[in-house]
Amino acid sequence: MRRIVSSNSRLSILSNLLRFHSNSALNPTLPSPLPITPISQSDLETLVLNHYSHGKFHNLLRNVVATPTVLLAASKNLHPNNGADNLDSFVTDSVHNRFSIEDMAQQLRDDRFHIESCCVRIMPSRVKGETLILPNLKLKVVIEAVRMVLEIVYDKRFMTFVYGGRVGMGRHTAIRYLKTTVENPSWWFRVRFAPELFNSMNVGKLSSFIEEKIDDKFLVDLVKSLFECEAVRIELGGCFFGRGFPQESSLCSILLNIYLNGFDKEIQDFRLQIDGRNPRFDYDELSERVFHKPVKIYAVRYLDEILIITSGSKLLTLNLNNHIVKFLEEELGLRVDKLNSAIHSAVSEKIDFMGMELQAVPPSVLHPPLSDKAIRARKKYIKQKEGKALEMRNARETNRKKLGLKILNHVFKKLKRSNGFKFDFNIEEEVRVLFASWAAEVVQEFLASYEERLDWHRKLSSGDFLSLRNIRDQLPQELVDAYDQLQEQVDKYLTPLKARKALEEKERQIEEKESHSYAKSTVEDLTKLCMKVAAPEELVRKAVKLAKFTNSMGRPRPIKVLIALEDSDIIKWYAGVGRRWLNFFCCCRNFRMVKTVVTYHLRFSCILTLAEKHESTKREVIRHFTKDLKTYNEYGEEEVIFPTEREIKMMGDKDLSDPKSVDGVLSMALIRLASEEATASCMAHFCDRMDTSFFRIRLLQSRLNVNPLNKDKWVPGMGAIHESLNRKCVSLCSNHKDDLFFGKITLQDIDCTLFVDIQ
Repeated sequence: MRRIVSSNSRLSILSNLLRFHSNSALNPTLPSPLPITPISQSDLETLVLNHYSHGKFHNLLRNVVATPTVLLAASKNLHPNNGADNLDSFVTDSVHNRFSIEDMAQQLRDDRFHIESCCVRIMPSRVKGETLILPNLKLKVVIEAVRMVLEIVYDKRFMTFVYGGRVGMGRHTAIRYLKTTVENPSWWFRVRFAPELFNSMNVGKLSSFIEEKIDDKFLVDLVKSLFECEAVRIELGGCFFGRGFPQESSLCSILLNIYLNGFDKEIQDFRLQIDGRNPRFDYDELSERVFHKPVKIYAVRYLDEILIITSGSKLLTLNLNNHIVKFLEEELGLRVDKLNSAIHSAVSEKIDFMGMELQAVPPSVLHPPLSDKAIRARKKYIKQKEGKALEMRNARETNRKKLGLKILNHVFKKLKRSNGFKFDFNIEEEVRVLFASWAAEVVQEFLASYEERLDWHRKLSSGDFLSLRNIRDQLPQELVDAYDQLQEQVDKYLTPLKARKALEEKERQIEEKESHSYAKSTVEDLTKLCMKVAAPEELVRKAVKLAKFTNSMGRPRPIKVLIALEDSDIIKWYAGVGRRWLNFFCCCRNFRMVKTVVTYHLRFSCILTLAEKHESTKREVIRHFTKDLKTYNEYGEEEVIFPTEREIKMMGDKDLSDPKSVDGVLSMALIRLASEEATASCMAHFCDRMDTSFFRIRLLQSRLNVNPLNKDKWVPGMGAIHESLNRKCVSLCSNHKDDLFFGKITLQDIDCTLFVDIQ
C-alpha cells in the first residue's frame, strides 16, 4: 500500500509540475515557476507507462518528450561527465545559458520546432568531397529525449539475442553468450548487408513499425523529418555503428533495433519450431554411452551484424539462410550481400564477427593439458614449497624450545624468590596448558608422518633380547609385564599398517581421478565442440603498421605528426589507443598478443616519438620519463598514464561492457595550434570553461592519402571518421582534451557544428 500511494503521489506531482509549466508558458502574468531539475529514470518510466492504454502508447511527444524535466534529463545524458556529482544544477545552469528549455518544450508541443534550421552543413576540405550534415546542440537534446522515451517503450520487448544500443547488452555480453551457451556448432553464416543508406521506403517502413506500438503522429513526423534533413543517418553494411563517429547519431541504434525487430521475431519463431521437433529426454536416465545431440539454432545480432549458428545439417542451414535472405529483402526491403553471406563450416573455417575471430574447437584447445615441461616445473615448485614448510617447522620448533626454556627458567626463579609465599595467580597452570598444546601438536604431526612412525616402530620392536623366552624366565615378572605393555602401546600407536593403507588409498584415488579426467577429456574432445574467440592478429598488426607505429620490418618507429604536441599529450594519445585495444580484446583467447602490441610496439613508438621531438636518444628519454612513461600533471604530481608492464600483465576478463573500438582514437590526431585567436568556450556539450586551446583535427586517411573503401590499403572492418572533419579546428578545455586523447569521450560528445576554420 505504501508503494502504491508513493507512486500515485509521484504521478500527481509530475502532472502538477507539467500543468504548472504549461500554464506559466501560456499565461505570462503568472509568477515565475520553481527551478526545474532533470527527471530521474524511474520517474520517466512511470510517466511513459502512464500514457499506455489499449495496447498502445499515446501522445508521447507532447506529454513526455516536450517536457522541460525530460529535456533537462536528455541534456544531462549528453554531458560528457554524466556520472559526476552535483551535475543536475550544473547542467541546468549551462542549458539556460545556451537556450530556453521552456521555449523549446513549447515549440515541440505546438509543432513549431524547425529541425532544418538546427542542422549545420560541414563542407569538406577537398573539392570533390562529400558534405556532412550534423545537428546542433539544441537538436541533439531533442534527439536524446526521443531516444530515452523509445528505449523505455521498446527495450524490454527486444529478443534476448539482440545486443548493441541497450543497457548492459554490449559486445562483451554477446561474447560471453557465445562462449558459454553455444555447443557443438556445425555450420554458421554471417548476414552482411550491401552498403546502402536508409531511403524513403525504409523510413516509411520504420514509421509503420513505430505506429504499431505508439499512437503519436507528431512523434512519427519528427522521426521522418530527422531523416529528411539527414540529421539522423542509418547506413547498413558500413563500419560506423558503435564507433563514436560524428556521422552516427545516438538515435540510430534504437531505430535500427526497432526496424529489425520483426526479423528477430522471425528467427525466434524458427528456433522454437526446430526445438519442437526434437524429442525430449531425461538426461539422468540416459546411459553414459548414449550421446544425445539435439539440433540447436543460435542467433546473435549486434546492431547490423547478424550471426546464425546451427548444430544441424548443411541442408537445414542452407534453407535457413535462404529464408533469412528472402525475409530481409522482401519484407524489410534491405539488400543483402549474398556472396559474403554464404554458409561455412564451424570447425574448419573461421568467421569474423564484431571485430573478432570465431571458430569451433574441441575443449582441449581451450583447456589444454599440462606439457612435460609444465609438469616438471609444477613438481619442482611443490618440492620447493615442501622444503620451505619443513624449514619453517624446524624454525618453529627451535623457537618453541628456546621459549620453553625461558618460561621454565622464569617460573623456577619466581618459585625460588617466593620462599613459599603464594601468589594470586597460578602461572604453573598456564605453563602446563601451553606445554600440553605444544605436545599435542608435536604428537599430531608425528602420527601423521608415515616414515617417522615406521622408523620408531622398527627401532622399538625388532631385535630386542627381552623377546627371547630364556631371558624372560630369568627376569622379574614386573619387568616382563612392563615390556609387554610397552610393545602393546607401540603396536597400537606406531604400527604403520593403517598409515600404509591410508597412503595407498590416497594414491589409488589420485590415479582414479587422473584416469577419469583423462577419459572425460577424451570423450569431450570426440563429442563436444566449444567456441573459441580470438583477436584477428593479421588485422591488428596491419592496423599497427597502417598507423605508422612500426616500419616495414615490424620494429617500432616514431610518428612525426605528433611531434607538435606536448610531451604529456603524446603519452596520452598513445595511452588512449593502448587502453582501448586492451579493453576491446580482453575477452579473447590470444589476449597475450594484444598485450605484446601495447607493451612493446606502442610503448617504444611513444618513446621514439619523444626522442624525435627533443632530438635525443631512446636511452635519454627512458632515463627522463622512465620505461613506464611517467609525467607530471598541472599540480606537479607524478602520474602514470600509459599502462605499465605489470598492469598489462595482470589484465584479463573484466566487467562486461560495450567497449568502442580503437578506430575513433587511432584514425584521428589533434594538433595544438600556436595562434593568437580569441579564446572560445569549450565545444564539449554544456561545458562553460573559457580556458581553452585550439586543436586541428588530422585524419589518418587524409594524412596517408588512402581511401578507406580500398580494402587492400585499409584495414578491413576498421571505420573512418568522415573526411569533412579533416583540418577543422576545435576548442577544448584541458579536461575534455585529455578525455578525447584517452578515448573516454568521442566526437559525438562534442558540438561539431561549432568548428572553426583557421588557416
